[in-house]
Amino acid sequence: MKLRNALKLMAVVALFAGTSAFAQDEAVAGGLKDAYSSLGAALALGIAAFGGAIGQSRAASAALEGIARNPSAGDKLFTPMIIALALIESLVLYTFVIAFLKI
Repeated sequence: MKLRNALKLMAVVALFAGTSAFAQDEAVAGGLKDAYSSLGAALALGIAAFGGAIGQSRAASAALEGIARNPSAGDKLFTPMIIALALIESLVLYTFVIAFLKI
């Protein structure tokens, strides 16, 4: 519950910080817009890396548990696991590219 409340608080702060940045004149708001864009890109990279690592570890863990319970199914589990890991990694790399395009 504490994590959920912290995320809600961060969302509210980001919402109000964005509206106050757009209320300023163009010269100041342009600099803040770039700063918020960079901050958003950095947060996107961090969240994508964290989510990708969690997803890959859970996929590998589930595959290894399945192989441990039924060693003869190792060949059947290996290919889908590699495909899933590649798809997870491609999402992280996609976020990486988008974040650099925004900066």
